[in-house]
Amino acid sequence: MAVEGGMKCVKFLVFIFNFIFWVCGVALIAIGVYAQVALDKALVVSAASAAGTPVAILVLGVLIFFISFFGCCGAWKESYCMVTTFAVLLSIIFLAEIAAAIAGYVFKDKVRSVLEEGLWDAMRKYGEDEPLTEVVDELQRDFHCCGANNYTDWATIERFRANDTVPRSCCRVDTASCNVRPSPATVYEKGCLQSIEAWMKKNILIVAAVALGIAFFEILGIIFACCLMKGIRSGYEVM
Repeated sequence: MAVEGGMKCVKFLVFIFNFIFWVCGVALIAIGVYAQVALDKALVVSAASAAGTPVAILVLGVLIFFISFFGCCGAWKESYCMVTTFAVLLSIIFLAEIAAAIAGYVFKDKVRSVLEEGLWDAMRKYGEDEPLTEVVDELQRDFHCCGANNYTDWATIERFRANDTVPRSCCRVDTASCNVRPSPATVYEKGCLQSIEAWMKKNILIVAAVALGIAFFEILGIIFACCLMKGIRSGYEVM
């Protein structure tokens, strides 16, 4: 009876932790959507690889969402096959998260260079590509920035160097001549690269905290799932 009671407790814990995984999946989906919306302008002017990051978070959230539902069914029905599949899939996701974290740390400087390259490319095409021009203007207004590194970057673009101007989206106060002979008094001094990086560093702590919490619960879920697998395989009744 002691073993049976213990397995009942494990079954209950597996069910509870799967509910927590379900909540974590919803949280990741929300973070993915938020990142996609918040960084939409920056992602447009950067490479496709950078644009895929919020999508990857969203996909991971969807996977955890469905796997947790699968685990709940396995625990409730006491299915050895379903619980085993759940434990294997959760282990794979956990390992993939570790690999992604390592890759993110190793290639963090690459992300900066890709974003900077995208900003410069967008600046060179400013006025020629209308959708891209609108994105740059919105990016500069939203992040209160001008150019890639600072407002003087626009002086390297022929059409702006000739007139000693910058886009009006750089202006602190939008007036008819605010973008002529730009200075820190009339236009945003900081570059968009710096502003976007500051925004990302400010919000990365939230993502890291959520990721650590999810990883902790994943480990516990794998342990409890293995215990339940052992109990089911041993032929004990776990109601």
